[in-house]
Amino acid sequence: MHKKNRLSRSRDFDAVYRQGRSSSTRFLTLHWFERSPDAASAEPRLGLAVPKAAGNAVVRNRIKRQLREIWRTKQDAGALSAANDYVLVVRPGLPEAVEAHGHAWLVERVDEVLGKAAA
Repeated sequence: MHKKNRLSRSRDFDAVYRQGRSSSTRFLTLHWFERSPDAASAEPRLGLAVPKAAGNAVVRNRIKRQLREIWRTKQDAGALSAANDYVLVVRPGLPEAVEAHGHAWLVERVDEVLGKAAA
């Protein structure tokens, strides 16, 4: 995933949290916000929020890498709205569940939260 497709500034996260909508599942919460049509980037951008309660730094970085890879494949497949900013918030317990169930299970959880958001 390229840097232009990531949310990195606090004000971008705040805009998504305050003005956007959200959808939750047991392990993930997705916040999204439709940018103005004249936005500089016409591609979807993702921000990840993984709290310390999810595990130590190694665990948090591993789950972020996995989520970025899943997101990249979704973006390449055209499954995401181009004019949106997204923030994916990990809830405690997800890293342990991914360890127990595998990467395919995590892909299903991301699909589940995206499906709820699309509805």
